[in-house]
Amino acid sequence: VQLVESGGGLVQPGGSLRLSCAASGFTFSSYVMSWYRQAPGKERELVATIANGGGNINYADSVKGRFTISRDNAKNTVYLQMNSLKPEDTAVYYCHARRIWTYWGKGTLVTVSS
Repeated sequence: VQLVESGGGLVQPGGSLRLSCAASGFTFSSYVMSWYRQAPGKERELVATIANGGGNINYADSVKGRFTISRDNAKNTVYLQMNSLKPEDTAVYYCHARRIWTYWGKGTLVTVSS
């Protein structure tokens, strides 16, 4: 089983990034997929969740209206479009899969700074 995140990097405040998470080794379309993040010195927090069929989407209050989660079950990939980024969005972003089992990716670093 693998979850491989990509798309992180350094971006200025107000900028955008698109994270991707490529999944393999399990039946991706059966799993609820989520993005979490962990900022330095803070606990890991849930950012967004999307149900296995692509509906029932939920966001943390801190990212509502700025972030969009989506998935392509044909490509076994989940995405996180992040717009209007703020310095407080700086964190390692993790991909998470949940059904009977749970799986984590190793994370991708997003740094929002001028």
